Amino acid sequence: MTAEEVAGRLMVSQSKISRLENGRRSISQRDVRDLCDVYEVSDERVRAGLMEMARESRQRGWWHEFGDIPYSVYIGLEAEASSIRAYESSFVPGLLQTRDYAEAVVEGTQPDTDVSAIKRRVDVRLKRQSRIYGEDQLGSLWVVIDEAVLIRVVGGPRVMADQLLELSERPNINLQVIPFRHGAHPGMTGTFSLMEFPESADSTVVYFEGVTSDLYLEKEADVRRYTNLYDHLRAAALSVAESRSLIHTYAEGFKR
Repeated sequence: MTAEEVAGRLMVSQSKISRLENGRRSISQRDVRDLCDVYEVSDERVRAGLMEMARESRQRGWWHEFGDIPYSVYIGLEAEASSIRAYESSFVPGLLQTRDYAEAVVEGTQPDTDVSAIKRRVDVRLKRQSRIYGEDQLGSLWVVIDEAVLIRVVGGPRVMADQLLELSERPNINLQVIPFRHGAHPGMTGTFSLMEFPESADSTVVYFEGVTSDLYLEKEADVRRYTNLYDHLRAAALSVAESRSLIHTYAEGFKR
């Protein structure tokens, strides 16, 4: 069936069906019931399971209290992930940013954002870090960054010194740096994250952050390609111990 045909049978707008299918609108239990009727889903166990998923999906996540956060879909996935592998080429990933560094990043990358919105976004960024320090910690967090991240002065020398010192001392993450001397590497095409989930039925998600919209890839071929790419990045990077030493050296340099 086309979206137009489904909308006609339910006597709703085609745009509603499109938004439901694209995950841009939350789905009610009534919507699930009506769609099951249209699609002739007769198995009561399947219907009941979908209805329960719809009920749970409408429970608001903690991030909703901070207002309109554009990447709320990503935060929801991050909150459910059991492991994250991230690559960043421009700045320290959000899960590892200090408050001062995060404020400088938001101010610099979103110059038209007002002060109150900046504070909300920084508060959300720090709240997300409960996945590292809270009771519900990630099973694994592996981060690869380009050496450029250590050189770009975000927020000034003092902010950089504090950020890099904290980064070099975090014991519960695997952090690697790709040094300049390595030359060209696959990560130069763009940053991305790989998120895995505890349920085997949930596929790994490849995430790309954009200026106006984000991109999520779940097809097996795409996931395999970026998993291989990440393995290449880890191979190109310094070891975890060497990376921490390099980060600490840069931190000391900013303190002078």
